[in-house]
Amino acid sequence: MRGRGKAPAAPLAQRDGIDPVRLRLPEDPDGAWPTVRDHLLARFGDAIGAARVDAMFTEGRFVSTGGPVSADEPYAAGRYLWFHRDFAPEEPVPFPVGVVHRDAHLVIADKPHFLATTPRGRHVTETAVARLRRELDLPALQPAHRLDRLTAGLVLFVVRPGERGAYQTMFRDRLVRKEYEAVAPHDPRTVLPRTVRSRIVKERGVIAAREEPGEPNSESRIELLEHREGLGRYRLLPATGRTHQLRVHMNGLGLPITHDPVYPVVEPEPAPDDWSRPLQLLARVLEFTDPVTGEARRFESGLRLAAWPDR
Repeated sequence: MRGRGKAPAAPLAQRDGIDPVRLRLPEDPDGAWPTVRDHLLARFGDAIGAARVDAMFTEGRFVSTGGPVSADEPYAAGRYLWFHRDFAPEEPVPFPVGVVHRDAHLVIADKPHFLATTPRGRHVTETAVARLRRELDLPALQPAHRLDRLTAGLVLFVVRPGERGAYQTMFRDRLVRKEYEAVAPHDPRTVLPRTVRSRIVKERGVIAAREEPGEPNSESRIELLEHREGLGRYRLLPATGRTHQLRVHMNGLGLPITHDPVYPVVEPEPAPDDWSRPLQLLARVLEFTDPVTGEARRFESGLRLAAWPDR
C-alpha cells in the first residue's frame, strides 16, 4: 500500500461558499477500472446516472492538479481528483447572519433560526458557514462547534485552519461556558432552579432523542428568570453537549420549549418557506479563555425570542 502523504491544494475554488469534493483514487488490484471513467461510473453511476457522469467529463467538471480530466485517461491509483457537486435548489432563509465579533482568529456569528450551521442533507449553500464565507470573503472559515438548525444564537467560527483544533478542543473539554435562553410553559409546581442529569440516546435516522435508564451522559441546569401569562423565560446552562439535550431535558420536566416540532410529539414537517414558528431557544452567551491569545472572552447574542417580547 502506498503512503498517502499530504493531499495537494484543491485546483478548484469554492462555489457558493462550498469546497469542491476531493477524491483519492483507490487501489485497483483486479484491474476493474482501466480508465478514470470506469471508476467514476462504478462510484457515482447508480446515484446520478451514467449520462450525468459523462456530461461532467464533457463539461470539464472533473479536474486534477493538471487541469480537466478526460474520460479515457488511464486509471492511476492514488491520484487526486476534484469536482463540484450539483446543488439542488434551496429555499433561502430570509434572515441575516449577524456578526457579533470578528478579528484575525475568530468570527462570532449570531445565527438565525432555521439556518443550518454546516452543510448536511438538503441544506448546503443555505448554511451559516457558506453564507459567511461568501459575505466576509473568508473561504477558509470553519465552525469550531455546531448549533442545531432550529436553534438561534452564537456560533464560533475559526478564521485560520491551523487554529481550528485548539478551539474545537476547548469545546470538547467543556472549557466554554454556554448560556441559553428559552421560552416554555410555566408550571408553578415545577421546582426550579434544578440540575437535570440523565442518559440521552439518539439513534441514527430517528428524529427524536430519548432518555433511558443508565449512567447519565448529560447535565443541564434549568433556571426560571420570570413568568407571565402562562409562559416562563428560562436560563439553560448545559454542562454537556448531547444532541437535543436542552430540548429533551425541558420536555422531561413537562416544560417543552415553545414551538418545538419534535418534543413532546414529532410534528409533520412544515413547508420549506414556513418561518412562522421558530423554536424558542437561543444560544445567548459564549464565555471562555481564548486558547490562542489567552484573552478572557465573553460574547452575547443580539437576537431576541419572539414569544417573549419586551414590554
